[in-house]
Amino acid sequence: MLKGTKFYAITKSKCPRCMEGDIYPDSNPYHLKKLSDFNQRCDVCNQNFEPEPNFYYGAMYISYGYTVALFVAVYIIFGVWMDWSMWPTVSALGIILVILGPFLFRLSRTTWLSLFVHYDRDATERWQKEKK
Repeated sequence: MLKGTKFYAITKSKCPRCMEGDIYPDSNPYHLKKLSDFNQRCDVCNQNFEPEPNFYYGAMYISYGYTVALFVAVYIIFGVWMDWSMWPTVSALGIILVILGPFLFRLSRTTWLSLFVHYDRDATERWQKEKK
């Protein structure tokens, strides 16, 4: 993957500004006690990960989009391609959503942040100069 792209930042859960710092202190979304914890600022470029109060409410719309895409994919795979009836398909969807829930939660938050913060290759150097 190309460093410097939104896709890289989203899939690696990296700071969208410098592409190096981690957004989450614990990279495993299945540690449920720490699921919603995130670093306040990037350790590398000092990007604020919560630019305003309640910033991540907008991530619910992103999560909705990912969930709809998952619904469509599960329906096509199980309902159309494998010719399952309605209730087994709905059951499979429910199980898949429970399993992928924490992952989708973090993915949607990272995507939302990446929509508003743009890559800056000089951000790390500027932050290092400001610290001195």
